[in-house]
Amino acid sequence: MACIRACVVGATGFAGIEECRLVLGHPNMELVMATDRKEAGTRLADVYPSFEGVCDLELSLPDPDAIASVADVAFLAVPHTASLALTPQLLERGVTVIDLSADYRLKDPVVYETWYNTPHTSPELLSQTVYGLPELNREGLKGLAARHEKGDAVLVAVPGCYPTATALAATPALEAGLATGDLVISDAISGVSGAGRTPSARTHFCHANESLEAYGVAHHRHTPEIEQTLTQVAGRQMNVVFTPHLAPLTRGLLATVYLQASDDATAEAVQSVYEKRYAGEALVATLPSGKMPQTSSVVGTARAQVGVALDDRRRRVIIASCAIDNLGKGAAAQAMQCANIVLGQAETAGISASAPLI
Repeated sequence: MACIRACVVGATGFAGIEECRLVLGHPNMELVMATDRKEAGTRLADVYPSFEGVCDLELSLPDPDAIASVADVAFLAVPHTASLALTPQLLERGVTVIDLSADYRLKDPVVYETWYNTPHTSPELLSQTVYGLPELNREGLKGLAARHEKGDAVLVAVPGCYPTATALAATPALEAGLATGDLVISDAISGVSGAGRTPSARTHFCHANESLEAYGVAHHRHTPEIEQTLTQVAGRQMNVVFTPHLAPLTRGLLATVYLQASDDATAEAVQSVYEKRYAGEALVATLPSGKMPQTSSVVGTARAQVGVALDDRRRRVIIASCAIDNLGKGAAAQAMQCANIVLGQAETAGISASAPLI
């Protein structure tokens, strides 16, 4: 099997450099190009010294022709709107795109324009894009794999970190009909790396250390993405109350989700549904009854852990909690999981490791 040639666009951001690390460790993938507009001409190892002796690449400008001349697949670890400018050109040149940005996640361009306050310049691509949450949409990714095998360049929209954890927490209950109504509440906490590499007043060490705060309350841009996903899962319109929080962690994310339980739901039934739903998943595990996940168990990995309980004391609420690494299953590792499926690799190739023990 020929080695897959990969380019990482936006390589010096936290998700981008994590993607570079995963490509370098992949058994059948070669990092042939890494781009960054600000650092072009600089060695990747000079920006991140841990790559010294591992990767000698010099960062380049993200030129579509240059990328297409050397790469089969491009991982776009870029802010929103940057993918709008680059993705159509890469696809036209035959490069498959695994997009970590938000630009192609939402199926309705009007919703995108409302929440991101910018025009969507390639809405024609939305119907061809597959939302890359493999545990929910593996068949869609396999469909792209069939097209790719025939020579087509295809596009995957990798989910956001908060939508990933919320969806994994809520899906089994919604699919099984154990959750009723149209309301899902998601309280989620992320480490500071989720805010990106560019510092701000909120992410400055002196502000973030020894502090916990809610942000983006009632208007965070991941809200419509979560609603879109859970509406598809439930088969009815779902409304989401989503509140993200910033914690003094480098990386890691925990989403705790609340759903109204059906009249016939029992703690045993809820636990059983979650265990069966994820029993065949290599990267998602349901914890035993009475146990809840913690971020330290998944940091540095592509893995997710889910714990679930039923609070039937009063309002009969299903409480499901999911822990992921915001840069792993919430970004770069999930992008690699999607790429593996689309490019005909073993789904967990290069991303099967467990978390360090200490």
